[in-house]
Amino acid sequence: MSKIMVRVIYSGLFLCYNFFTLCERIEIMTKKRIALKIVRRVGICILTTVVLLLIGLLGVVRIMEFGPSKTARNLFVNSAMESSAGGILVTLFFSDEEIARIRAINSIQKTNEVTDSSLISDTKILTQEEKSMIEVIDIEKDTYRGKMMIVRDPSRVMVGTSGEYGKSCKGKKVSEIAESYGAIAATNAGGFRDAGGVGTGGEPDGLVISEGRLKWGSLGTTYGIIGIDNNNVLVVGDMTAQAALDRGVRDAVSFGPVLVVNGEAVEVNGSGSGLNPRTAIGQREDGSILLVVIDGRQVNSLGASYSDVIELMLEYGAVNAANLDGGSSSLMYYNGEYINSCASMYGPRDLPTTIIIK
Repeated sequence: MSKIMVRVIYSGLFLCYNFFTLCERIEIMTKKRIALKIVRRVGICILTTVVLLLIGLLGVVRIMEFGPSKTARNLFVNSAMESSAGGILVTLFFSDEEIARIRAINSIQKTNEVTDSSLISDTKILTQEEKSMIEVIDIEKDTYRGKMMIVRDPSRVMVGTSGEYGKSCKGKKVSEIAESYGAIAATNAGGFRDAGGVGTGGEPDGLVISEGRLKWGSLGTTYGIIGIDNNNVLVVGDMTAQAALDRGVRDAVSFGPVLVVNGEAVEVNGSGSGLNPRTAIGQREDGSILLVVIDGRQVNSLGASYSDVIELMLEYGAVNAANLDGGSSSLMYYNGEYINSCASMYGPRDLPTTIIIK
């Protein structure tokens, strides 16, 4: 810890030196001493705030590392490791072995089960009113707030794409993809290559199937599938892209983990994860699709763990459910506007895929 303190102090001193050197240059160039004094004072306030925040942060992390609560420590490590910036912070205070051990005791057991379509009894003929029914429910729990969207007609739900994919391509925002399809609602969907947290959303991570066509991925490669088949059943589980197409999967992305399969929650170690923004999809026995987006990394909503999302999905009757991409990607769009709070200070990210409701 002492070495880290020294690094912080040196960094602060170096920052101070650079700042006041800049002030001297401004003074020489402008000769406006009043403006310079204002700049100095503002700079001192900023630097003081930064130093106080660093001291407070070091104190909090020290308590997390050596304090009496292992639960708080584990929650801190798991939450931070699920974000690129937070992961860097954790590695300053914990060894790779410690991080691996903490994450292992707070994880989800991978399931080999795949959706049993017979458990979805979508045999009722819906009226026009039922087909158009979309219900949005405000969710408020101990550590998070969010939105649950219930879509009565699963045939309206599909994967929307940003366009062409590749290293030189760029994704689109959830609202932009929704508008391009004339969709009334949308959430973010699958993952994408995001090195350093600055990915442009042009390269999906895994496969993408949209309107019956494989748009990204290899036929013979096995993926964690989250999709909807031609019978409008939510399909979750591991299979090759070819197997998914043979099964009649019309729209799909890759992510995970699977949270509920064939009416049973997957096995969870500890909390399963940290607290973060989440997006998930599920389906009830009557065929209704459940879409949940949970706010996180905010004062009034820290976020949800995988255990929290499992409990929420079961509470609303999910027979199958899976986790979609989360973090700063988590957004829900409805009737021309975002209805949850984006975790990113830069606003909505560019993404390769969305779940849309037409």
